[in-house]
Amino acid sequence: MFAILPRLRAATLPRLARIAAAATAAALLAACEPGAFGTAASGPGIGPSIDPSQPVTVALLVPTGSGDADLEWLGRSLGNAGRMAAADAQGARIDLRVYPTGADAASAAARASEAIGAGAQIIVGPLHADAANAVGSVARGAGINVLSFSNNTEIAGGNVYTLGTSFGNVADRLVGYGLGQGKRRFMVVAEDDVAGQLGANAIQAAISRNGAVFVGRVNHQISTTGIDAAIPAIAAAAQANQIDAVFMTANQAAVLPYLSNGLLAAGVTPGTQLMGLTRFDEPAVRLTIPGVQGGWFALPDLALRQQFDARYQSAYGERPHALAGLAYDGISAVAALVRAGRADALTTGALTRPAGFAGVNGVFRLDRNGTTTRGLAVATVRNQQVVILDPAPRSFRGFGS
Repeated sequence: MFAILPRLRAATLPRLARIAAAATAAALLAACEPGAFGTAASGPGIGPSIDPSQPVTVALLVPTGSGDADLEWLGRSLGNAGRMAAADAQGARIDLRVYPTGADAASAAARASEAIGAGAQIIVGPLHADAANAVGSVARGAGINVLSFSNNTEIAGGNVYTLGTSFGNVADRLVGYGLGQGKRRFMVVAEDDVAGQLGANAIQAAISRNGAVFVGRVNHQISTTGIDAAIPAIAAAAQANQIDAVFMTANQAAVLPYLSNGLLAAGVTPGTQLMGLTRFDEPAVRLTIPGVQGGWFALPDLALRQQFDARYQSAYGERPHALAGLAYDGISAVAALVRAGRADALTTGALTRPAGFAGVNGVFRLDRNGTTTRGLAVATVRNQQVVILDPAPRSFRGFGS
């Protein structure tokens, strides 16, 4: 999983970085090593035909039962959010059945097989990419689609969709916005681990897709010495006026404060625009980092998310995990299609409708390649506060349609 800090040791980090690392590790739990499915386009007719006047059986696979405290909270949040979505499905009847998967792929596959045997017509979950691969394989034989919580596009395709916000989605949003603000020449700065390199590849692809200029890529080890060694090359490019923006992956939580502060000390920013694949506002302590002041990042529709969080808190007496909305979104998408009276509601053609769906994190649509495009806002940090520069779209009309 991408949340591990293999070389950036706590003893060598500022206290701020240690806090950030501990508080945000769970945010990356959905992204794991690539699996076997690749990125093949979803088939034209995967998914069973249903009678929309009858209850639709949805299996929700959640990562409870592992004994890990954060996974238990996440699993509980996903289950509760799924129940909220099922209860909100006016005009559609959702027979929601929740299955604990633990933390390993074999257990997830066994629960999926159990769910299919009990009549599941679509699967929402599981969390990790390797588990999604295993579940997808089981479900594929039954002609059933899987809406996983992963954000790893390497496992998307066939009958498996990734509901998580992908690196490519974030990169497209920031690069596109940057071009509109006159930022054309991008340098990519990435960790040298799997997550960092996948993120860097996604940024480079977004630069190409949007017609921007890729100036170069600096990879760094996940250590203070590794980051220190990378900064001079970035500073030299900025001082030579070769770049308009530095787009960093900063997937490892401890990297963000150390790298951004290093770029600030080297004079790279604020003259050169800083962008990041990860959010600069979660946890809130990140807002105090000097190096991220003025930096750009992407985030979902905050107003909608706050409404969901308040409803959840009121119903369950605790705040939801940051990923809880993925379960709500997946089940609400199914409910929207069933409510429309579609016999093909659970098939590829219906799930990938261009108009997408309204979720608790904003609009989203499932794409034919198995990934999800989400409507994101562009934000910055000013005086340790989040400031929205460009709000999230409320529909896909005119937005990459």
